[in-house]
Amino acid sequence: MERMRFPKRYVIVILTFICTNVCYIERMGFSIAYTAAADAISVNQSSKGMILSTFYYGYVLSQIPGGWAAQSLGGRQVLLLSFLLWSSTCALIPLDPDRIIILVIARLLVGVAQGFIFPSIHTVLAQWVPPHERSRSVSLTTSGMYLGAAAGMLLLPGLVRIQGPQSVFLVEAALGITWCILWYKFSSDPLHSDHPKATTLPIIKSKEKGSSLHPSKVPWKKIICSLPVWAIVANNFTFHYALYILMNWLPTYFELGLQLSLQDMGSSKMLPYFNMFVFSNIGGVLADYLITRRILSVTRTRKLLNTLGFVISALALMVLPLFKTSSGTVLCSSISLGFLALGRAGFAVNHMDIAPRHAGIVMGVSNTAGTLAGIIGVGLTGRILEAAKAADMELSRLESWKPVFSIPGYLCILSALIFLLFSRGERIFE
Repeated sequence: MERMRFPKRYVIVILTFICTNVCYIERMGFSIAYTAAADAISVNQSSKGMILSTFYYGYVLSQIPGGWAAQSLGGRQVLLLSFLLWSSTCALIPLDPDRIIILVIARLLVGVAQGFIFPSIHTVLAQWVPPHERSRSVSLTTSGMYLGAAAGMLLLPGLVRIQGPQSVFLVEAALGITWCILWYKFSSDPLHSDHPKATTLPIIKSKEKGSSLHPSKVPWKKIICSLPVWAIVANNFTFHYALYILMNWLPTYFELGLQLSLQDMGSSKMLPYFNMFVFSNIGGVLADYLITRRILSVTRTRKLLNTLGFVISALALMVLPLFKTSSGTVLCSSISLGFLALGRAGFAVNHMDIAPRHAGIVMGVSNTAGTLAGIIGVGLTGRILEAAKAADMELSRLESWKPVFSIPGYLCILSALIFLLFSRGERIFE
């Protein structure tokens, strides 16, 4: 790559894209493999739900510590260690639904390890990527999540059917270890000569150790009291609330609400996630175009794309239960998730606009809210449907599902308004 004069920051962005791709293959893969193994021995739904949700409890615990570790120890090193931990866990832990304690511990470890990944990525990108490339770089990196989810949904059920559930764990571990080798070989900490405008942490010469990165003290009080930070937090919460509702409950809606079998849907069930991949990159390229051509300021660009994405997503969510066909539902969910991904060119990149030196910390704070949204939203949806059944309402009726999709719809509109009022595009933390 060096002989080809390929800019090192492009290598870093491509590797972080592969990183998020592999992470979401793992998340989708565990759900598919464990469900198949648990159903084979008739594990009850309560136990299945506990195992499937354990990951998020570990994940939420390590977001803020992940931001601190990435800033203090170096995002590159923390990213490598976290990948090694979850990959090794997948390789060593057998998939046995009867061994609940071992599975719970394993999922907690994987959740904790992956909780360090996104704060570390934002720390690395804030060091390497210049401001005029931030939107498309972050969008490309995060779009790996959606491509991973789509690939997992399309390919892994067949792997389970042919080779068994345990094979998914081995494939995930192999992908993780392979990425670790690539990251170890091709990644590095930035020097001023790599891209002077990209490095956001000061490089201080040390007589004993040459040169190293010394991050400044974290301004916790300013972060906690900052309205622009809370605007990011609110939108991260809403983004993940809507995403996790559709990821976890859309299959149930197809089965019970529309009386359709997922097995008969073929590749169409992966379209919403593939649409997220496409729209995420469209949003990033569009944002950088508007900023670099000076068509709009950074602040107005972030507000425009965030508002456009979240409002259109809200409308698609609200009309989704009106459709009683699989094609209509796939269309609405694809529009909703696609424009949510477009909105990431607003709030998700804003970490590095307002706090480039502390992007990992701010990302850790906002991603904690995003993970809590998954825990709250998935559980609340289950209670809404149970309440509908208790009221003698069939789950095939519109009234049973309308609040499931309208709640994230209203949250999208509220969050867009908050971001429109309080977000900023310039640096506010030194």
